[in-house]
Amino acid sequence: QVQLVESGGGLVQAGGSLRLSCAASGSTFRVYVMGWYRQAPGKQRELIAQISTSGAPNYAYSVKGRFTISRDNTKSMLYLQMNNLKPEDTAVYYCNAQGSSGFWGQGTQVTVSS
Repeated sequence: QVQLVESGGGLVQAGGSLRLSCAASGSTFRVYVMGWYRQAPGKQRELIAQISTSGAPNYAYSVKGRFTISRDNTKSMLYLQMNNLKPEDTAVYYCNAQGSSGFWGQGTQVTVSS
């Protein structure tokens, strides 16, 4: 079992930046594949970035080149640096361990105004 707590969401203007953080506790963080998902109103939750146990990232096309996922296994932390934000990035962002059937944080709201 792992507990996940996100932070760093908020309101930002288009073109701005935010950094999301996810603190993990309760288990060995380094053994988990970690990811960031988001869910916009009326839409399904989607995987936007994932990072392997060794730190190899993968991104959805919609965020590639603008978002950067990273992890610090020594601190049991996951991060998502979001640059050049667009109104369509508005969503609740969730931290995840071990995929859709794994563990979830409570989510943090990101709102991008035009």
